[in-house]
Formats: sequence, C-alpha cells, structure tokens
Amino acid sequence: MTVDQVFREEWAHAVAILTRVLGDLGLAEDAVQDAFTTALERWPRDGVPRSPGAWIVTTARNRAIDRIRRDRVFRQKAELLARLESMPEEEEDVSAIPDERLALVFTCCHPALAAESRVALTLREVGGLTTPEIAHAFLVAEPTMAQRLVRAKRKIRAAGIPFRVPPDHLLTERLRSVLAVLYLVFNEGYAATRGRSPVRGDLCDEAIRLAKLLAVLMPDESEVLGLLALMLLQDSRRDARVGRDGELVLLEDQDRALWNRNRIDEGMRVLERAVSLARPGPYVFQAAIAAAHAEERPREEIVALYDRLAEVDPSPVVFLNRAVAVALAGDVEDGLTLIDQLTDLEGYHLFHAARADLLRRLERRSEAAAAYREAIALVGNEAERTYLERRLREVS
Repeated sequence: MTVDQVFREEWAHAVAILTRVLGDLGLAEDAVQDAFTTALERWPRDGVPRSPGAWIVTTARNRAIDRIRRDRVFRQKAELLARLESMPEEEEDVSAIPDERLALVFTCCHPALAAESRVALTLREVGGLTTPEIAHAFLVAEPTMAQRLVRAKRKIRAAGIPFRVPPDHLLTERLRSVLAVLYLVFNEGYAATRGRSPVRGDLCDEAIRLAKLLAVLMPDESEVLGLLALMLLQDSRRDARVGRDGELVLLEDQDRALWNRNRIDEGMRVLERAVSLARPGPYVFQAAIAAAHAEERPREEIVALYDRLAEVDPSPVVFLNRAVAVALAGDVEDGLTLIDQLTDLEGYHLFHAARADLLRRLERRSEAAAAYREAIALVGNEAERTYLERRLREVS
C-alpha cells in the first residue's frame, strides 16, 4: 500500500479524530498533514506500518502536541495538551477510538457555509482531495480555491459550528444539506457546467465514493441509499454519453451496449434496500426513474414516477423533466405546453434546449431555431454547445 492510497482512505478518519479532540478543524488538518509528510519520509525507508491508519493518527497526535508546545501564545494550551495526551499512544489502541467521520461530514456541509464552500470543504476534508485537485475539478485558480477553504474553516471557528452529528430533531433538515453537496459534486461530473467534456469521471467516482461512505455511516437512511442508487444508475451510462467526436449523446440515442451492467446491478440492489426502509423521498424517486430507464420500462410508467416525485419535490426542474417525459411518451404538444408554463427557468439553458427539441419534433423550425439560440447563449460546456449548434443548423 502506498502513501497516496493511505491518504485517500485514512485522511478523513484521522482529521475527524483530531478535530474532535482539538475542537479546531484547521489545527487538526495541519497535524494530519504533518503526519503524512513524515510518512513520505519514513515509509519508503522503514516500510509501511502494519496499521497505516493508526500510525497516521498516532503521529498526527504527536505532531499536534509538538506544534502546541512550540506555540507560546496558543490559547487553551494546557487544555489541548491534556486532551491530546489522553489519546492512546500505542497504535494498537487507536482502533478503539470512535469513528468521527459522520460528524466531519455534517460539519463540512453545515448550512451556515456558502454552498460552494461546503462542496470544496467536503472534497478536502472528507474526500481527501488536495487543494490543486479541487481547483482543477471546478476549473478555478488554485489560490482562489485555497482562499475559499481558508474562509470556510474560519467561518466554522467564528460561528462556533459544532463538530457533531445533529440531534434527531435537526437531522432530517441537515441531512438534506449533506446530500445536496454530494449530488452537486456528482452532477458537476455527470453534466459538467464548464470545460470541453460533458462528463468528468473523476468527480462522479469521488461523489459515489463519498455516498458509499455516508451509506456505511447511516445505513438506515433511505434518502442516503436513494442518492447512492441514483448516482450508480446514472453513472452506468457514462461511456455512452459522449460520442467518438466528443459530442453529447442524449439518453434516447445512446448505445445501451456501452452501459455498465455492474453499476446498474449495484444501483438496483441499493434502490431495493432504500425502498424497503421508509416512505420514499426525492432521491429514491429519482433513482426509481433512472432504474425505469435502465430496464426500458414503458414511458407512461416513467411519467407516473415523475408525478410521484413532483408530490415530494415540486421544483421547476422536476416539472421540466416531467414535461419532457410526457413528450417522449407521445404527447409532444402537451409536453411543450407544460414547458412553456415554467417561466422561472428562462435563465436555464436546458429549459430552452428542451423547448427547442420539442419544437423541432413538431417541425416548428423557426421557433426551434430561436430556442436553440437561447440555449447556446446560456450553455457553458463546449460539448453541449457543439450538440446544440448542430441541432440549430438542422432546423435553420
């Protein structure tokens, strides 16, 4: 096992443990970073320890003690040292420390933080991505992302955001924030808002990995499993979503032979478990819709699932997707009428792209061309723009 592998697997675990002890996410991160720096120096020479994660926690503890002892102005110095020194000194005893990663997830996704900060902090502290990796993933400058992370950690400290799993009466609302962050990461990979490719596999993989971690930590939460199932089922189409020329391929035109059967089977198993737990929520219904596509169920069944989804999540985007489903089920005019009612989405490129497609199907070519131009003016991804420009040429 390499240091890089251990970093990915143990970073969040170590940061969570040290944050619980120190009460300071930034200080905990520094200590764990010091531990991994030491590992890079020692492991190639001495070999990887028998329990790499425990070694990292123990070393981080010692580095934190050294750092606090050297700092003459550190507040609560004696208290922090006492907490650190109460931790197990032997690596064999570290396994007895409770897993604090769930508290870390909720801290990073606290609604007091800006949405972009929640995403960045979750990828950093829970996902173990480096600042350059996160900056690259979201196509921003590294100093910009570094400042975003610094501000988020300062906000946690200044606002006194607690390092804990929320109490039961707050859990449902706070869990929505956590799931929204993971889905934002996945969607940026599944349908990238910027850049040349419409698909970013690295972000899809990271979101699924984090969702699996959350499912392990919260195995009886149906919406956690629903989100994981949704990601798996949508990601099964990854290789079919981009053609050889790099252009976006829509669902109805995809080569199903390219769909990942293992992902589909895993998603179906997770969805079955989610449905068995409680009354379905939005992510469970979205996963059920993705499963219906995977199984090529009748279009009318998909519309019925959108009806159920709209009951629990009556958002404009859900109504847009339902309208498209109605059109694909054979009622193109009805679908277009439903879309035209969604005036709140006029700044959303997929609203105009969906209108354009239905107008094209109805052979209302000049109106379709105008809608395609609206979509092109709003789209940020180059592969999507190329697809829309080709459609525009077809109707012009």
